[in-house]
Amino acid sequence: MSANISLPEEFIKLMEASVGKEASDLFVGQYNDAAGGVTSVRSNPKKGGDTLLLENDELFGGPLRRVAWCSNGHYLAQRPLFTLDPLFHAGAYYVQEASSMFSEVAMKAIMEDAAWDEDKLRVLDLCAAPGGKSTHILSLLGENSLLVSNEVIKSRSVVLADNIAKWGSHNVVVSNNDPRDFKSLSEYFNIIFVDAPCSGEGMFRKEPETVNEWSMANVELCAARQRRILQDIWPSLAPGGYLVYSTCTFNHFENDGNLEFLINEMGAEPVDVAGFAGNSEYGNILKTSHGGFQFVPGMVEGEGQFFAIVKKSTLCGEKSRFRIPGMKPSGNLLKKFPYLPLQEYDFELKGDMVKAYPKGLANEIRFLETKLKIVSSGVAAAIQKGRDFIPHADLALSEAFSEMISQGKLPEGINAVEVSRDDALKFLAKEPLVLPGAPSGYILLIYKGVGLGFVKNLGNRTNNLLPMARRIRMSIAK
Repeated sequence: MSANISLPEEFIKLMEASVGKEASDLFVGQYNDAAGGVTSVRSNPKKGGDTLLLENDELFGGPLRRVAWCSNGHYLAQRPLFTLDPLFHAGAYYVQEASSMFSEVAMKAIMEDAAWDEDKLRVLDLCAAPGGKSTHILSLLGENSLLVSNEVIKSRSVVLADNIAKWGSHNVVVSNNDPRDFKSLSEYFNIIFVDAPCSGEGMFRKEPETVNEWSMANVELCAARQRRILQDIWPSLAPGGYLVYSTCTFNHFENDGNLEFLINEMGAEPVDVAGFAGNSEYGNILKTSHGGFQFVPGMVEGEGQFFAIVKKSTLCGEKSRFRIPGMKPSGNLLKKFPYLPLQEYDFELKGDMVKAYPKGLANEIRFLETKLKIVSSGVAAAIQKGRDFIPHADLALSEAFSEMISQGKLPEGINAVEVSRDDALKFLAKEPLVLPGAPSGYILLIYKGVGLGFVKNLGNRTNNLLPMARRIRMSIAK
């Protein structure tokens, strides 16, 4: 609850001017009574998807309700303690505010509008931490497409890389760059998502303390910063490509004002999402004067969110193509690796870390590693120690291992043990764990059919291979 924190009068007037009196009055009228809204999650289609969540709905207090605009999104009956749910740590689902799940609508609209037909897309999520939109985009992309998930703040980029690793996708690069750093990738990306830093008005209900930080000066500062970000990244969008601009705020300075800037100053063409605004199935999503879409709490079951799609015009009817040079693999290219199929991956030894790149994207990823400040790329597969390969925690979470688990075909040298919730939590807290009757050697721990991590079984004890930074720090006692 928001403890009856009063909304600034200047904010109310600005919201009324931006979204209309009816929507503004509805939001203001129920602000204190409905603060916090409802909790929602999005399932991972590569790790059991909706079936896994629906079969375990007791974890969430009862039956789930689908988010109308997201095929894998669900509202929860009650908010559980996610820290104590092993499925959360295994990347079986992502906790994401429902309005932020618009990425699926945007991607469908782009693919319907696109003049090109290709399954190898280059996509950038520019302001990606903590990873909600990136993990969603990865679920929507084909295996031949590549996502660059970027975060400018270094500490947040580490959190982003962890969340990407838990999701398990291998066709992604996580970077820590300023928007202006992408100038060397001129006309490289087919699609760019810019979820711009904003004044955060749409999160007032969930984070009421931010109300006291609101001011018109901050709104104007945010709007100017957003325009700089758009200007910096626009050259990296290929002609004929699409930019999805979004904020979690209501005011027209940061929303329609910047959409108007893209259209009038950058030459962008607005792209409509047919049948989205005003669709009763979705609630009442507003269409703005310049072609954006506004979520307002009370009118939809979600928090405040704005998004718009624009297209970069082609030159003389032709779409230019960014050509990447042939990239020579490092001298530490491994000719074999025991835990993943050689025909599907390239393996490189970087220090003592074995990295696995999907063969169809390996050249592209190596190229990006020369242009960006990389936090993670491909799959961290193992640590080499002498002649031994110690499987990395990320390997257990990868989509490759998810497929192996579903097929019951784990690689030689790794056995699997299905563990209880109590043992899963002991593993995640790095508490002592014993696996009676399990074979010695490397063991993949599986919880409810999903890979959780590795231990090395020594009989009377196990060595826990979970990174210390990912351990549960709170008490796991019932």
